[in-house]
Amino acid sequence: MFRNLIFDWSGTLVDDLGPVIEATNAVLGNYQIPALDREGFRRCFRLPYREFYAELLPSVPLEELESHFRPAFDASVVPVTVLPHAREKLEWCSASGIRVFVLTSMDTGAFERQMDEFGFRKHFEATYSGVLDKREIIHQILETHQLNPLETAFVGDMTHDVETARHGGIASIAVLTGYNHAEVLAVVRPDLTVPDLGVLRELLDRRRGGARPIVTVGALIDDGGGRVLMIRTHKWGNRWGIPGGKIERGESATDALRREVREETGLEVTNVEFTLVQDCIDSPEFHRPEHFLLLNYTANATTTDVRLNDEAQEFRWMSPAAALELPLNQPTRFLLTEAIRLGTIAR
Repeated sequence: MFRNLIFDWSGTLVDDLGPVIEATNAVLGNYQIPALDREGFRRCFRLPYREFYAELLPSVPLEELESHFRPAFDASVVPVTVLPHAREKLEWCSASGIRVFVLTSMDTGAFERQMDEFGFRKHFEATYSGVLDKREIIHQILETHQLNPLETAFVGDMTHDVETARHGGIASIAVLTGYNHAEVLAVVRPDLTVPDLGVLRELLDRRRGGARPIVTVGALIDDGGGRVLMIRTHKWGNRWGIPGGKIERGESATDALRREVREETGLEVTNVEFTLVQDCIDSPEFHRPEHFLLLNYTANATTTDVRLNDEAQEFRWMSPAAALELPLNQPTRFLLTEAIRLGTIAR
C-alpha cells in the first residue's frame, strides 16, 4: 500500500492540454513549422520539453522559445479545468492519511495561480514546480521528506514521469488523461496504468481492504430572515442538498464546517449548533459507493452573497417549506424535517 503519492500536475490533476497545444502551435508558427493537432501533439510531445523543441527547432535557444510560448499560453481563452476524479482522489488521500506532493515542469507562477483557483493547496505537503527535468530532484524530494521508496509512487501522464519514478526507485502509475497517448506510455512500461484517477482510487481502496467510514460535516444555513440555503450538485445525482465536506486530520468538526462552507459558498457562518448525526452507507444518490458518517449542524450566514466553487451548479435561498418541495438528497430531507420538528429552524 502506498503511503506517499507524488503527482504530476498538467494532464494528471488538471486539463490544460488545450491552451498548451495552442501556445505550442504559436511558437511553431513563428518559425513556419506546421501546427500539430491534438493526437499528433500527444504522440510526439515529451519532457524535458527542451528535447521536444531541439528536434523541431535545434538552432533556437530555449529562452527565445519560452518568450513566444508564455504570452501565447496566458492569452489563450481555452479554459483550464480540474480533470474528472482529481478532486475526489485528493480528498480520498487526505481522508486516508496519505502524504501528497506535486512535482511539475509547469511555470511556477501559473501553477500557483491554478492551485489556489481550484482550492488544491490544502491537499499538498509540498510542491515542486518549474522543474524541467524531474529526474534531477526526485532523490532530493525523497530524502527531504524521508519518504520510503517502497511506499511511494509517482502518478503522471507522460513517459518522463515514468522515467522519473524509475530513476528515483519508486513505483510509476500512468494515467491516460493527459499529454501522452496510451501507445506512447506503453513503450516505457509503467508499473500500473489506469484510465483516470477514479479507477486508481478504486484499486487502492481494494488494496487497503476497503476504506473506513468517512466523517463529514454539513450545515443547514439560515440567512437570518427565515430562508435556508440549498445547493444542487452533480455528486448527489443533481439533487439539492447543503454545503459541507470531509473533516481533515487535525481539524475540529466546527472548524472543518466553517472551512467547507467558505470554500463551497464563500460564506462565513455564526451560531453553529449541532443538530444530529446520520449514517449514509452506499447511497444510490451519491455518485460512487461510499460510507459516510454525516455530522449535521444549523448555522447563520453573515451575508447572502453566495459564490459557488466548481463542486456545485446552482443555489437558492428559500423557506424550509419550499425547500422540502425540491428533489432533495435523502440526508438533507431528513435533516430539514428534523430541524423543523425540533424547532431549530422555522417552517
